Amino acid sequence: MAQVRNAHVIGFYDKPPFLSAADWETVKRRGDAAIKKWIDDNLYGSSVTVVLIGAETYTRPWVRYEIEESYKKGNGLLGVTLHNINDPQSGRDYAGPNPFSLVKDNKNAPLSSSVPVYDWINGDGRNNIGNWIENAVRQAGR
Repeated sequence: MAQVRNAHVIGFYDKPPFLSAADWETVKRRGDAAIKKWIDDNLYGSSVTVVLIGAETYTRPWVRYEIEESYKKGNGLLGVTLHNINDPQSGRDYAGPNPFSLVKDNKNAPLSSSVPVYDWINGDGRNNIGNWIENAVRQAGR
């Protein structure tokens, strides 16, 4: 995930587009209420939520919460799979299940049926993530 966060292909506005793992660890130690507040605060003023999808993303309850809250807020949504990124320490990860399948839309269909998921490597994420985000903005009508 750090390779995507550190690719510097998305402009910075009033806050960084991707939240750091260190920030997450600090908030996590404060408990569930602090985590919810942190997620809600970071969603405030946002128009798109990008979910970086690794092998274990599907199992993370706070990812589900962020997707649910983003959907309720009307954010554009998209996923980016990371399984093809080569990590010098751990090699390549395997593709995990789509976390958007855990959340239902207003018609009780899984969000995975309407939220696009792109592959960072095979989809040339470094050059295309801006377009993917713009597409999500348009799809959300923002």
